Amino acid sequence: MTFKLELNNVSLKYKQFEALRNISFSINQEGIYGLVGRNGAGKTTLLSLLASFVEPSSGTITIDGENPFESSRIMPHVNFIFEADYKEEYDTPLDYFEFHKRYRPAFDMTYAKELAAKFKLPLDKAIYKLSDGKQSALNVILGLASRSKITIFDEAYRGMDAPTRELFYKEVLNEQERHPRIMILSTHLVSEMEYLFDHVFIIEDGKMVIDEPYDEVISRGVTFTGEAAIVDTLTRELNRIHAEQLGGTKSVMVYGEVSENLLVEAGQSGVEISTVTLQNLFIHLTGEED
Repeated sequence: MTFKLELNNVSLKYKQFEALRNISFSINQEGIYGLVGRNGAGKTTLLSLLASFVEPSSGTITIDGENPFESSRIMPHVNFIFEADYKEEYDTPLDYFEFHKRYRPAFDMTYAKELAAKFKLPLDKAIYKLSDGKQSALNVILGLASRSKITIFDEAYRGMDAPTRELFYKEVLNEQERHPRIMILSTHLVSEMEYLFDHVFIIEDGKMVIDEPYDEVISRGVTFTGEAAIVDTLTRELNRIHAEQLGGTKSVMVYGEVSENLLVEAGQSGVEISTVTLQNLFIHLTGEED
């Protein structure tokens, strides 16, 4: 049975600093949910609330109809994977597997060991002696093998090189197919990970700016490229989020509903229409730079 997760007007303040402002959304079914935002946007703060590391200053959070904070029924099924400080950790990865098996009801030891072999993670070596990449591999193994109903990865790939990240992404898809659950992955490496997402949340300055299925987000991003005056006329009443011009040729990126009639008119006017990647939408909707 899927846990329903719901936030209603959630805010979090640290003294006078408002880290999150009136966040509301719900997750009602299994899937891979991408939480996208630049550094400092509030991703980790939001995930810490979902994992009950902190309580909101206002608003409500419920998981399976219950406030999850210190809930012995809910919290064993919510797993928050983040970049931990292991510099004084003398236990081994196998010790961590044993610990998680005791406290995570669905933890699969056999699968954890299979993943350790795939990621070339030594099970008998003190964790503090492992490279950053191997420590990140340990983190993602603990998340994947937990098979928790809600599994949260907060940029858990940070220490990995590109081939190892790709191995992680493939395992996320495979595991979701075998054991569907709610997976939430936060990232700013959008171009690498967008193919994973069923649904996208984009957060900026502590506010939710996008909460849409991935396909719908992508369908609303369109670029018009052609003669500058014609492009300006076609897009003058649309939500223009980026524009570039070289000589007499102009390219304008818009986000929102674009009528079929306008697309036909653009084609008849010699204006090229192209889709926009989630990466580019993220950059221009949040002001993020490459």
